[in-house]
Amino acid sequence: MSQLHDVRTPDIGEFDAVEIIEVHVSVGDRVAPEDSLITLESDKAAMEVPSPVGGIVEELCVELGDKVSEGDLIIRVAGMVDGDSAAPEVAPPAVIAASVAARDFTGHVDIETRLVVLGSGPGGYTAAFRAADLGLDVTLIERWPTLGGVCLNVGCIPSKALLHAAKVIDEAEEMAACGIQFGTPEIDADALRDWKNKVVGRLTGGLEGLAKQRKVNVVRGTGTFLSAHHIEVTDGETKQVVAFEQCIIAAGSEAVRIPGWPEDPRIIDSTGALELNTIPERMLVVGGGIIGLEMATVYAALGVEVSVVELMDQLMPGCDKDLLRPLVKRIRSRYGKLMTSTKVIGMAATEDGIEVSFEGKSAPENETYGLVLVCVGRAPNGGKISADQAGVAVDERGFINVDKQMRTNVEHIFAIGDVVGQPMLAHKATHEAKVAAEVAAGKKRAFDARVIPSVAYTDPEVAWVGLTETEARAQDVAFETGKFPWAASGRSLSLNRDEGLTKILFDPQTKRVIGAGIVGPNAGDLIAELALAIEMDCDAEDIGLTIHPHPTLSETIAMAAEAFDGTLTDLYIPKSS
Repeated sequence: MSQLHDVRTPDIGEFDAVEIIEVHVSVGDRVAPEDSLITLESDKAAMEVPSPVGGIVEELCVELGDKVSEGDLIIRVAGMVDGDSAAPEVAPPAVIAASVAARDFTGHVDIETRLVVLGSGPGGYTAAFRAADLGLDVTLIERWPTLGGVCLNVGCIPSKALLHAAKVIDEAEEMAACGIQFGTPEIDADALRDWKNKVVGRLTGGLEGLAKQRKVNVVRGTGTFLSAHHIEVTDGETKQVVAFEQCIIAAGSEAVRIPGWPEDPRIIDSTGALELNTIPERMLVVGGGIIGLEMATVYAALGVEVSVVELMDQLMPGCDKDLLRPLVKRIRSRYGKLMTSTKVIGMAATEDGIEVSFEGKSAPENETYGLVLVCVGRAPNGGKISADQAGVAVDERGFINVDKQMRTNVEHIFAIGDVVGQPMLAHKATHEAKVAAEVAAGKKRAFDARVIPSVAYTDPEVAWVGLTETEARAQDVAFETGKFPWAASGRSLSLNRDEGLTKILFDPQTKRVIGAGIVGPNAGDLIAELALAIEMDCDAEDIGLTIHPHPTLSETIAMAAEAFDGTLTDLYIPKSS
């Protein structure tokens, strides 16, 4: 039976009569423990007031603009949980898919553990290590010979190593315009591959050491559920059964394969591209998203004539076009063809290469390429682990629905990373991992990140966080922008790169940052400041009045805020009438 809880303003320190600047709930809303109810702002800081209980909002006792002090009534919630003693409640069935009947298992058990983590990518190893630090007995299951998953072995890390090599090649060539001539580089693909593998090896080897230090039991093989408390691990002819009390699924994703295309070693995915087995004269990248464009950057620097085909009407679909413009301008002068609104309708393996046929707005006649890289997305592995045997619901695409505590519909089984939905990013997975591990250890935690930054490590890099202009217009969200072109940045000019842009989106009423985008060298490193700005409810003055070191690219963030605030002196921006 439900109980009515009065939720009051908590201890807010020395402050009294603090203004409510945001109200996050309405009557009838369902709230979970730790969900934000209101945001208060004093003259020193902003703070969110979380709900100590879960339930339905029965009465809202405050309004936007009201001032409250410690003990003032905020809302009344109908619920059954006392937030001081009970663990946070699991999200309602509207969020978590309906339960599936779990199988029973009564066979032989080889390993018993408190917590099993299925998959050792950035999410998996983070979950295992954090749970071990909290005193749990942890078993980590990994199908690969080394820990680290796709990201460390055949994804984020090796690709960034090759992108660094590409950057060195391109910068050496471009210094000719500055009076420094280098000869044409000699590419030793075997040596380059070995160096890339050493980078990967240092990191994966480090993970092995960290697992041993934490006494995490690593079991090699492919794990599939036998029941809600058992996983079978298969490694060749060897099978082991692991019994567990709790489980965190971190099974990741795999590159999407297009059915009907030839099985030919000259048609590769991103994993194959990283091996550098072939440096052809001509190469086609199918898919103009982040992964495809990053690998295009590498191969173009190695001297390959690269063409890109993208089904949508722009490269990197979803990214603001003003951020894309410098990238597109640069690669148009360096690549073969950029074909947007164009579809690959067929491939045929011939002696001379892969003959590709196209259809669409920019479709050329049939072309033959020495190598075709297919980067058309990734698919979650939720459907490949027999999750139904444990009663875990998996949707038709392979995703597993979770609540804010990363719980699946089975209370003691959690899921994190690519397998729980977009964006499929390692830095999202690691944060979800810590939430899952801490909840499994009995702590009161929830995943409440406001924003997750995205970065394309192309040349120039493109990064964005929060609301994009494209999204704001589509959702009819009011916004204003502050922009600073890098052509006016001393640091950018000294790098011989003036094409960059820093852009910040602000709420017209509160002047707070709601989104941002950067294009230019090191954009991926710079975007973190703006992610923090959104998390901290910073406004334009907070950023502009923070002294940034000079001369740096980070100054462009402060100057974009000043451009919005009307205080910028590094450019002349006429006042609007």
